Amino acid sequence: MTDEPIGCMGLLAQARADLRRLRPCQALAEQARGAVLIDVRTPAHRADSVEIPGALVVDLTILPWRLDPAFEWRIPEAVSWEQRYILLCRHGYSSSLAAWNLRQMGLTNATDVIGGVEAWIEQGLPTTTASADVRA
Repeated sequence: MTDEPIGCMGLLAQARADLRRLRPCQALAEQARGAVLIDVRTPAHRADSVEIPGALVVDLTILPWRLDPAFEWRIPEAVSWEQRYILLCRHGYSSSLAAWNLRQMGLTNATDVIGGVEAWIEQGLPTTTASADVRA
């Protein structure tokens, strides 16, 4: 018996089944209570848009290493395995997979924003054109 590939959308559905995703307004409220918003959009997507105030920008290729509280080169905000991380990408696809990956490594409070930055903007939530807090 051969298993059929699930494809990218099947993988996305599996990842999202493990997440309690947030609407943009919920993410903003959680940020006010101490959750860390992380923007994982590509530099090109960020250049054509606005920034989210207070969000950290972390490239997807280094995200797990920067958020692992036991890793030598973590960011200062990576204080515990229980830290609440809320990821945003442009539309909410890449951020779902990234949040699921973080949960697999032990960051069980990671999730993402439904509709991503585009939904954030559509709902009229705070944005800025100031320089982003990019973490390398």
